[in-house]
Amino acid sequence: MTRRWPCVDAARAHDASARVPFFIDGHSVGSVARTHLYALSGADALRVEAGGVHLTAPRDLRDALLATLNERLRDAGLIRGWRAETYAIVGASHGSEPLALIERAAARFWGTLTFGAHANGYVAGGDGRPAQLWIARRAANKTTDPGKLDNLIGGGVAWGETPLQALVREGDEEAGLDAALVRQAVAAGTVDVCRDVADGLQRERIFVFDLALPAHVRPVNRDGEVAEFSLLATRHALARAATADDMTVDAALVTLDFARRHGLVDG
Repeated sequence: MTRRWPCVDAARAHDASARVPFFIDGHSVGSVARTHLYALSGADALRVEAGGVHLTAPRDLRDALLATLNERLRDAGLIRGWRAETYAIVGASHGSEPLALIERAAARFWGTLTFGAHANGYVAGGDGRPAQLWIARRAANKTTDPGKLDNLIGGGVAWGETPLQALVREGDEEAGLDAALVRQAVAAGTVDVCRDVADGLQRERIFVFDLALPAHVRPVNRDGEVAEFSLLATRHALARAATADDMTVDAALVTLDFARRHGLVDG
């Protein structure tokens, strides 16, 4: 029997009727919660209607207009966890021309598509198959999912980065791994998340990588965002990912994807 993992349902837990589309220059790029439309009244170059929110400013003015508006939303408590990182608002694919640039923390308010890069860090057994998985525990002071289990490497792909570049950067910051080692990661496709969260809508495409680590390599956190790393037998790591609460939804999906591709679970 194929096992049902809670992360699969959690990654799709979204009530589309609670939000209205967000358009830039006629392109549908996200959505805004109906309960937050009041906060957008009076904003420059923004038309707020029952059927959607429209930003009509020329391209050269959009970034500044959105920056001013997002600061206002932050001050009102509607955008949390300010990151001072730049994300692109794009139509449907990574690398397409940005329609605007925004602060990372604002993406969930606007329901815009974001991109992540995660790596399953594993140690192979004598038969060459994955025998152990490195699992991170997020620091208790993280804005999102504090204290939960995570993949060895995981983070957002900022504007101007490729997924592999983001993985190399995060591999250094989060796990102290040499760039040359992280560049050996094998791209394994993508998984998608579209779910309602406390600060809006997480609509994200995660680029998945598999990274084989030599047995002697030990990850060491450098940026304070990881509390600890554990090297678990694959069956124990999968058991943690298969629960509803231990691991972040993103990381559990990435781990499930790894397990399926390597024949560690049915389905």
